[in-house]
Amino acid sequence: MAKYPTLTATLREEFGKGFARRLRSAGRIPGVIYSGHTENVHFSVDRLEYTAVIRNNGVNSIIEFDIDGEKHLTMVKHIDQNVLTFKIDHVDMLAINRNERVEVDVPILLEGEPVSGAMVIQDADTIYVEANVLEIPEEIVVSIEGLDFDARLYASDVVLPEDVTLVADPESIVVSIHHPEAEEEEEAPAEEAAAESTESDES
Repeated sequence: MAKYPTLTATLREEFGKGFARRLRSAGRIPGVIYSGHTENVHFSVDRLEYTAVIRNNGVNSIIEFDIDGEKHLTMVKHIDQNVLTFKIDHVDMLAINRNERVEVDVPILLEGEPVSGAMVIQDADTIYVEANVLEIPEEIVVSIEGLDFDARLYASDVVLPEDVTLVADPESIVVSIHHPEAEEEEEAPAEEAAAESTESDES
C-alpha cells in the first residue's frame, strides 16, 4: 500500500459527550491522533469520507490527515462503532513515520481446492506480521490446492510478500483438512447421549 488517501479534518478544541453528539449529528466523527513524541491531536472528520476509506482499504488503512494545513500520517489504532446503527462513533489514530515498521494482523484469503470430498477448516482468519507501514498487504493468499486429508498448514508455511516477516507463533495452525465422516462420527455419540437422556427423563 504505497499510496494513501488524504482527508481534510478540523482541529477539535471542545470535548465531552454533548459536543461529540453534536458532531455526529452534523455528520462528523470525533477522533484523536496519538503520538509518543508530540501532544495528541483532537480532530473531527467527515463521517462518509472516513467510512469510505475504511470500507475500501480495510482496518489497516494508512490515512494522511490535513488539519489546518498541517499533515499527519496515521494508521488506525481503534474504531468505535454504534452497536445498533454500526456507524462509526469515534476513531483513535496512531501517528507514524514513512519508514517505520509496524506489527499488524493481515486477513488471510484461501485459494484453490483440496482433494475431492475434503472438509476445509480455516483455523486463523488473520496472520500477525511485521511490515513497512506503507507496504502493509491488504490480504495474504494461502493456497490449499490439492491438499490431502489430515493436512495442516502452519503460520511458518505461509509464503509472505517480500520484506514482510512473521510475528505470529510459527506453529499456530492456519488451515486444516478433515474427513467429513470424522466430523459425523464425533457428532453421533453426542446425539445418542442426548437421546438416552431424553428417554430417561420421560420414564
